[in-house]
Amino acid sequence: MEPKEERLRTPRAAGLAGTVFALLLAAAIVLVRIAIPTGNAADETVAPNEQWAVRTALEILPFTGIFFLWFMGALRARVGDAEDRFVATVFLGSGLVFVATMFGAGAAAGSVLSQPSAFGRHFAYTLMTTYALRMAAVFVFTASTIGHRLGVLPRPLALFGYLVGLVLLVAGSSLPWSELVFPAWALVVSLHLLRVGLRAPRAAEHPLAHADGRGTRTGQGKADPR
Repeated sequence: MEPKEERLRTPRAAGLAGTVFALLLAAAIVLVRIAIPTGNAADETVAPNEQWAVRTALEILPFTGIFFLWFMGALRARVGDAEDRFVATVFLGSGLVFVATMFGAGAAAGSVLSQPSAFGRHFAYTLMTTYALRMAAVFVFTASTIGHRLGVLPRPLALFGYLVGLVLLVAGSSLPWSELVFPAWALVVSLHLLRVGLRAPRAAEHPLAHADGRGTRTGQGKADPR
């Protein structure tokens, strides 16, 4: 039987976490759009009979962030020895900033429900669309780049990721429902991981496999001690 510590690093862990994250985030987005269907939610107020939808979405949000961190951690644990350090740093940083800004937007939106104000609405909306969605775009770009370079994601799925990142980067703050492309991407990637798994990264043959500080590339043998 597979050891517990290895199970947390398997494709199954990444796929399951990503699937739950995608479904929770999609549910939260749909609930918010039910209450605020227009594009610029900052200029709209939530009707009293629709506040339940926003409150439910805010209750879902913390669990969304938890499963996203698990999804990101499982991916990094699987390909960590072979990933390019620069791209990996951007991957990790964008994921953490996305979660932080998403939580901040959720907290701001919760305060607006209890004490409505134009400033609070604009703050929550700007934090989510201008910052969180753009950090999500960077995360998708870097995840697609790492996955394709290491042979984890096929070329069509990597191209799909670049398209999703472009939509989030350009249209995320102005096109209603466009934010759903992020959970859609996460769901597609997660289902792919569950179906075919994460193959061992091509560290030995990939030119971006990092050096260990003594001039030795990971997976290419030890340097001559002389």
